[in-house]
Amino acid sequence: MKKVSILDVVEKSGVSLVTVSRVLNNSTTVRESNRQKVLQAMKDLGYTPSSAARSLARGSTGLIGITLQTLGDTVFDGIIHAVNESLEAKGYFLALSIASTAQLDNSAVNHFLFQEDRVDGIILLSTFAEKEYVLELKRKKIPFVIIDNHIEDTKAVTINVDNFIGGYEATRHLLDLGHSQILHISGPELYLSARDRRRGYEQAMTEAGFAPTVIGTDEFNIRCGFNSVKACLAQGIRPTAVFAGEDGLALGAMDAFRDEGYRIPQDISIVGYDDQYFAKEIHPRLTTIRQPMEKLGKEAVRILLDMIDGPSKRSKSVCLKPELIVRESTAECAAHK
Repeated sequence: MKKVSILDVVEKSGVSLVTVSRVLNNSTTVRESNRQKVLQAMKDLGYTPSSAARSLARGSTGLIGITLQTLGDTVFDGIIHAVNESLEAKGYFLALSIASTAQLDNSAVNHFLFQEDRVDGIILLSTFAEKEYVLELKRKKIPFVIIDNHIEDTKAVTINVDNFIGGYEATRHLLDLGHSQILHISGPELYLSARDRRRGYEQAMTEAGFAPTVIGTDEFNIRCGFNSVKACLAQGIRPTAVFAGEDGLALGAMDAFRDEGYRIPQDISIVGYDDQYFAKEIHPRLTTIRQPMEKLGKEAVRILLDMIDGPSKRSKSVCLKPELIVRESTAECAAHK
């Protein structure tokens, strides 16, 4: 039995391929009478539009590319899952590219996703080669958005979390529990998100009349959190609470304090950031700032597809609010009781 194609719908409905294409893509420019003809023809023929048919209708590849640095991050995993789910619902496929931090600055020129007619659009996910990628994508007129950009005052369309508010609320939570000696373990300065979380912490501490204490790290990982706490204790710094700029750093900090005989949260309260999968599995369960991973992915797809469908329209950047998740790793300061 011959498979029904989009061209059969054109013949059956008596309208043009352009009109059928517009109906398939839910265009508002189609006359209602023509829309009904197409819908009726699809029903009579038992036609279900495939991704390939939608691509033909758009005159496009039906592919959206996404670039990222690593797959070893549950926040990124959550974002990619939401992006893929949203794209599938719109008849698109996702092409994934994992970049190396050691790539040369001119790698954007030869990037396999950045070639004309290879993809309909690009999502840059927390890329270190942001400046070079943006210049190349603009030069080739490929629509793109950035999730978690690192360049301040970028002219590109971005989808971010308000990391300043996240850092502020994490610190405010500890202050409300009576803590005043709060250490912040900050992520790498390369990340705008890390810089903003630190600013939020410093703002909350300054408003409360306490001096900020910050120790920087080279990476977001457990080992850096462990080493940071050991270094502080060796220097005689004795905080009653820690705001770690990422859950891995928080987990490392917890291990270091336990190693030194501290009880959590009786002797030391700890807040993380991200709400990664292990945050609710460890003991005690980690108080943290949750990133809206699903919203980040969905918003990126929505904005990018709007840019593809209406290139003349000006798209606005989006900044989403994080959420404080209070669990068992924080408690009222013993000195405050």
